[in-house]
Amino acid sequence: MKHRDALDILRTIYGYDEFRPQQADIIDHAISGQDALVLMPTGGGKSLCYQVPALARRGTGVVVSPLIALMQDQVDALLALNLNAAFINSSLSPSDIAHTEEDLLNGDIDLLYVAPERLLMPSMLSVLDRCEISIFAIDEAHCVSQWGHDFRKEYMSLNVLHERFPDVPRLALTATADQRTRDEIVQNLALDDARQFVSSFDRPNIHYAIKEASNAKDDLWRFLENNHPDDAGIVYCLSRRKVEETAEWLCGKGRTALPYHAGLTGAVRQKNQARFLREEGVVVVATIAFGMGIDKPDVRFVAHLNLPKSVEAYYQETGRAGRDGQPANAWMSYGLQDIINLRSMMQGSDADEQHKRVEHHKLEAMMGLAEMGTCRRQALLAYFDDHLENPCGNCDNCLSPPKTWDATEAAQKALSCAYRTGQRFGVNYLIDVLLGKDAERIQRFGHSSLAVFGIGKEYTTTQWRSLFRQLIAKGLLSVDVGGHGSLSLTEAARPVLRGECELNLRELDSRQEKRSRSSKKNKSLAVSIADKPLWEKLRKLRSQLSEGKPAYVVFTDSTLLEMVEQKPTTSEQMSGVAGVGVHKLEKYGDAFIDAIKEYEMFADVDYDDAGEPA
Repeated sequence: MKHRDALDILRTIYGYDEFRPQQADIIDHAISGQDALVLMPTGGGKSLCYQVPALARRGTGVVVSPLIALMQDQVDALLALNLNAAFINSSLSPSDIAHTEEDLLNGDIDLLYVAPERLLMPSMLSVLDRCEISIFAIDEAHCVSQWGHDFRKEYMSLNVLHERFPDVPRLALTATADQRTRDEIVQNLALDDARQFVSSFDRPNIHYAIKEASNAKDDLWRFLENNHPDDAGIVYCLSRRKVEETAEWLCGKGRTALPYHAGLTGAVRQKNQARFLREEGVVVVATIAFGMGIDKPDVRFVAHLNLPKSVEAYYQETGRAGRDGQPANAWMSYGLQDIINLRSMMQGSDADEQHKRVEHHKLEAMMGLAEMGTCRRQALLAYFDDHLENPCGNCDNCLSPPKTWDATEAAQKALSCAYRTGQRFGVNYLIDVLLGKDAERIQRFGHSSLAVFGIGKEYTTTQWRSLFRQLIAKGLLSVDVGGHGSLSLTEAARPVLRGECELNLRELDSRQEKRSRSSKKNKSLAVSIADKPLWEKLRKLRSQLSEGKPAYVVFTDSTLLEMVEQKPTTSEQMSGVAGVGVHKLEKYGDAFIDAIKEYEMFADVDYDDAGEPA
């Protein structure tokens, strides 16, 4: 029997007392049968925006989801709430599909997950024609944008839902969409009359930090040791080779690290993803092939060892950290070679010139975010037309403001060197000229006789690389990826070279790294030392009760943290913990109450690392 009251559904099934900002308006709008475009940050509660209307309205809610590998986990989470959920995709046998379709036709499914490819099959549409459908939810709707980083051509055909089921409300949901992408979603999904709900893109629990790469692996290890010695997280790399090398290196350092990229077999990718979702403290090292739709709420960090190709990609990827609202880190280390590699990949793609220009502008915006010296969150939000009035106080630039210096003279030397050598050499060669190195190739080209030869000895190679990277990021130099990374001057370099303006850049002092690193500590879950044994005890119990499913299907970290803080010892007290609904209270409540009582009984006893009395 269907529930009708949205707030009653929220309280009894999901175990929460009130909706988050905008959720109630979106849900009421959908329950009334209206279409909507929902932009809400990862972890903002998008799934409730379609799950609650699906339960409140008559019929089955159909969720279009782009990744079949995650459907099982999404369905498991709903089954743990005692809901009737199912999925149909190519992983099922024909008999399993037939059984699910029979349940669908009988009205025995509350929520059905289906990939766009499967949904668009004539046979699937024919089945849906004979069903009572409460709502269509098009998740990860930014996939419809041909300018986006996760474009899926199947999404372009989903306007069939409007044509074939005109009386069924449709919700298109995404966490990442600038204005161009929003316009495409509206146009391609025929949502012209849909109301748009745009929540703030801000994820205040995430600490953003971006640094210049010195030794990327050592930097990553220091970051992990200082902040996340036991936490689950994701490390993104640009190439498959770097993914494999980094995962192997982390394993050698004692971490459980698994590779994930498109070059691995589907079975290996699925196995590694399943371990990440089900086990505690697993680190996945991945290309961008990993992550979309990942529902794991307790990812405590996302690290980038290369520059992402756009601000959208960076926001989408970092948004996989801290979905539970608890403190999390978005940390990145990148270098000049990343820019050269990304531009080379863009130039060598099969895209048309217009698409390449758009990609070029997106990369420039990402470079600007990486090199800026002011609040990163303000700039990140502004990119999505969302505005934060004051600096956030939770990014590296806010906590350790970078020093700037008058780099005009140094920039003039760098620009002159590029110009005098014919604008056909890369960074390494130009630095050798500036440092006056007696290299054979410099002698061969006759550049040791130039006035710029040896004029930059006051700076180190590392400092010159930082300067060149900032000049590229500011658009004073362009990289010719077809010419092996040769640098040429842009029109913007002219006033600097002529001394008509002053150029201030981030300080080249390498000591800044130590200052910013110290500010990133203590961004993990706020469990007191005194309560750490109980925290570990409840986590161990959760794993035992999960029966091979992801541990968060039992209770999320946020719910466990509230149990640790409140220490409920009765069913009534336990029901007041956020995330403990009626079904989960009946299924798991006594076990966790007993564990808390046992802990209280041995409160003065020493515990081992597993949370057991020593």
